[in-house]
Amino acid sequence: MAVAGGIRIVDLAKELKLTSQELIASLHGLGVEAKGANSVVDTETANTVRSLMEAASVKQKIVEIGADATLKDLAEAMQIQPNVAVKKLMDFGKLVAPHQRLSRADAEQLAGAYGFIVAIKVEKKPLLSAGNKHKAPGGALQARPPVVTIMGHVDHGKTSLLDAIRKADVVAGEFGGITQHIGAYQVEVEHNGEKRKITFLDTPGHAAFTEMRARGASVTDIVILVVAADDGIMPQTVEAINHARAAEVPIIVAINKMDKLDARPDRIKQQLTEHLLLVEEYGGDVIAVPVSAKTQEGIPDLLEYILLVADINEFKADPHGHATGAIIEAKVEPGKGSVATILVQSGVLRIGDNLVAGLAYGKVRSMINERGERLQKAGPATPVEVSGLNFTPAAGDIAEVQKNEKEARALAEKRQDKARLSRLGGPVKRLTLADIAKQAQDGVIKDLSLIVKGDVQGSVEAIIGQLNKITEDNEDEEVSISVKLSGVGSISESDISLAVATGSIVIGFNVRADVASQRAAERDGVDVRLYNIIYDLTADIERAIKGLMEPIYEETILGKAEVRQRFQTPRGIVIAGSYITDGMFRRGAEVRVFRGKEKLTSGRVDTLRRIKDDAREVQHGYECGIVVSDWTDVQVGDILECFEMRQLER
Repeated sequence: MAVAGGIRIVDLAKELKLTSQELIASLHGLGVEAKGANSVVDTETANTVRSLMEAASVKQKIVEIGADATLKDLAEAMQIQPNVAVKKLMDFGKLVAPHQRLSRADAEQLAGAYGFIVAIKVEKKPLLSAGNKHKAPGGALQARPPVVTIMGHVDHGKTSLLDAIRKADVVAGEFGGITQHIGAYQVEVEHNGEKRKITFLDTPGHAAFTEMRARGASVTDIVILVVAADDGIMPQTVEAINHARAAEVPIIVAINKMDKLDARPDRIKQQLTEHLLLVEEYGGDVIAVPVSAKTQEGIPDLLEYILLVADINEFKADPHGHATGAIIEAKVEPGKGSVATILVQSGVLRIGDNLVAGLAYGKVRSMINERGERLQKAGPATPVEVSGLNFTPAAGDIAEVQKNEKEARALAEKRQDKARLSRLGGPVKRLTLADIAKQAQDGVIKDLSLIVKGDVQGSVEAIIGQLNKITEDNEDEEVSISVKLSGVGSISESDISLAVATGSIVIGFNVRADVASQRAAERDGVDVRLYNIIYDLTADIERAIKGLMEPIYEETILGKAEVRQRFQTPRGIVIAGSYITDGMFRRGAEVRVFRGKEKLTSGRVDTLRRIKDDAREVQHGYECGIVVSDWTDVQVGDILECFEMRQLER
């Protein structure tokens, strides 16, 4: 029962299903004095205790299993006997052996029956940026600063957090603050008694982040996911989580706006579990740091955790030899021409180096950092703005130093020729459902990555459920379905960029793609499929997995020939001495035989001879000998029509 100014301990204990003594002990642990069961605690303290109890409850109910967990693995994680779990699934109408792998839906159903929430443990793959891969001969890898991108919802304080980190930077304070915006900057912090650097990418958001990855520039080591403590997980937050997870980089959650009175960080942590981001307090491995960009509360802790994650992942690069890097952004400046911000990933970039950046090339004339200081050289993970390129490259292009200007020009021109041929030859060929079907038939192991967009959340959830069912029903097939992004709304350019970066097929249900996204899909060769009947959608996906996607064929006439003489060999083989009146004949192609207007038969060109030699093809205007399979009734004047069936792309 609430009283003026708070609630009695005895009433709060009943609400939380505790004894008064247990609650008093907990309050003492929080530094709150409580003299007895009838004493009163204020509303804020009572809400804090409720949040702690709720968090503890969630932690107890979450069970973490691997992606290939068996029924026995899940049962042991929930501390129940496997045979009990088998019987429980039988009650649901499903027969699963203890050592059989559980589907995601079955695992969630079984865990839910015992009051647990399933969290899939994601195995971390070794993270290799371009800086790790390009190792000069004889060079040794050395530790480099981590590269961090800040992502999140538009109103959750990403820019404010970046400004707060700038103000906390020791080096920036010494040099009077940031004076030059170059799309990336470094801060220097003290960690374990030594000064360490962190590189931040100041990109417009997850769209630009994915666009760079789509162009082959995997520059980010760590993603900071900003979530407002007074708002919670928003659609753009979910999109940022999907983009970061697709990049397979560690995620640190910064719970911002902790200075607000209605800040509820515990609610944010619980919402994160719904998107498989299990924070450390709940037994997971995702770091969540409460911060306030306004008061700079928690900023030092956030920087410490970034360096901790960097130490765990051991980000290294080769500081020797010619530099390689990625273009963060590029523009044209009056008096300077084309300038580009380059994040050096390996080697050392120096003034006077001959640089190729995408299709552009030139000599590095000047090099400045984010504080406007002129540099003579820049090592790994250092962002610099360079001038001297002959035109403006694109964000995400790879920059490489060549031995001399001649090699730089030759490489750039070769890339320009390749790009020109690519434009003339049409869109880039990427994975389609027909390709998946063919690879499934050929026994090639392949993952089917999808991006699913629908008109309402109910439709999206229904599609995801059907896709999960397809995966369960086709466990023996060597093709698995992975949904990289799902959401509500029309198909956007951001979806196309993510599809390019992840090799995904875009599925739209009762939605359309706008003009810009259609052009992007055509340009980048992304397979976009639109449906308004869920059965058609699932049928296409299932046929692709089983390799049963029926190809579409079109008949193409190759040529015509007139029989002018009949020959027969001692072995009884009948040869039609013919003259090619139109097109060409090809050995092995299909052929139809006409006598007047009547079609006599059809078969295959078994033998094709020109004079005394076997020929693969005979062109228009030449004579040849033709043997058609299963046809001996050859007469002078017969017309042969050669054709082939060509498979069309679905």
